[in-house]
Amino acid sequence: MPRTKRIWVPGDMYHITARGNRKNNLFRDRKDYHHYLALLQKVIIRYPFHLHSYCLMPNHIHLIIGTIDHSPSPIMHYLHSVYARYFNKRYDYVGHLFQDRYYSKPIRNHKQLLDTSSYVHLNPVKANYTKLAEEYPWSSYSVYVKGSTTSLVHTQLILSLLGEDPHQKYKLYVETRRSINDWQV
Repeated sequence: MPRTKRIWVPGDMYHITARGNRKNNLFRDRKDYHHYLALLQKVIIRYPFHLHSYCLMPNHIHLIIGTIDHSPSPIMHYLHSVYARYFNKRYDYVGHLFQDRYYSKPIRNHKQLLDTSSYVHLNPVKANYTKLAEEYPWSSYSVYVKGSTTSLVHTQLILSLLGEDPHQKYKLYVETRRSINDWQV
């Protein structure tokens, strides 16, 4: 039976998650995280989109993307098939790296965008990988709170919603909303 076709409109935003097969780790060391981030940069060039936020956890990933001319399907297919080949070759594995197809949830408004970005950035804190979200190295949170620039993360939309001193306001928003998003991947 064929899978249900996903509905997509150019310009839509999505919270995308994917988990390692059988909840196994997708990343084993720094090299794996760096490789995935480098692939994200390549896929942005190949299938342009805005990466608003990300968090790479050991056994799953979170991405908030804003589409332009391509649906999330070719973006995620390219990203995860290339990463799976890298991982399987590096660790001499065969078979699926990712459990099922990626999950995507449309983001319909600015409030939902802020809440979802907060949830994504607090994921390592909730999972007890770190006490402070800004200390977790595999997330875009530090780009938001420190105001550093990167060609990977498109911070303009989220920061534009916060007025003056947006980096401090974003930090306050994230760190005071820990109980709002109770759903887990």
